[in-house]
Amino acid sequence: MPRAKRSMRSMTAVVSACAVPALLSGCGGGGAASGSPGPSAQAASGTTASTPATADAAGGPQPAPGSPGTRQPADGGTTPRAGNGGRCHTSELSASVGRNDPGAGQENFPVVLTNTSSRTCTVYGFPGAAFVDAAGHQLGPDPLRESASTPRAVTLAPGGSAWAGLRYSNPQISGARTATPAALLVTPPDEREPLKVPWTAGAVPVGGNASSVFVTTFRPGTGP
Repeated sequence: MPRAKRSMRSMTAVVSACAVPALLSGCGGGGAASGSPGPSAQAASGTTASTPATADAAGGPQPAPGSPGTRQPADGGTTPRAGNGGRCHTSELSASVGRNDPGAGQENFPVVLTNTSSRTCTVYGFPGAAFVDAAGHQLGPDPLRESASTPRAVTLAPGGSAWAGLRYSNPQISGARTATPAALLVTPPDEREPLKVPWTAGAVPVGGNASSVFVTTFRPGTGP
């Protein structure tokens, strides 16, 4: 009987030692448990507009779930609503930035995604966005989601477009510290690879007073 008790204690120790690591990896002949890949970096080099940007360790915004208006990367981290053909992938889209529509001390730009594929697809949620310099390093913090912006599915036929607003306070009025980006990286909702668009609208706020940049959810068309 003493030998049997020792055997039971030994088995209990083995099970206990396996149970905790099993939360992180497989235990027993199956090898390590698989998991979701970590987010890829978004900052990029290269000059072609509206093409997938090369990943860079400097990092830009990534898809991450959260409530609108929280200080998180401005990405497509909302529950996608698939339409005809499912969601639009980065490789099926081009990106552009429309004309500034200033007002009340604010600079307002439409960020436009256009379906360049031959199938119908859907965008739903917020874009990822990051200002970068010529070396691909991000300038300023990640934009914030506009809390009053409610996501809705936008179905894009081939050639169709959707736009999201990008706004910030005029730095000359707010007194924010500024930098002049070389490009804006735009990541479609629920995608990891960004599209790179040359930035030609001058300095943007990157720090100090009233330096936050905000984005809205996508709506049909190319702008307000």
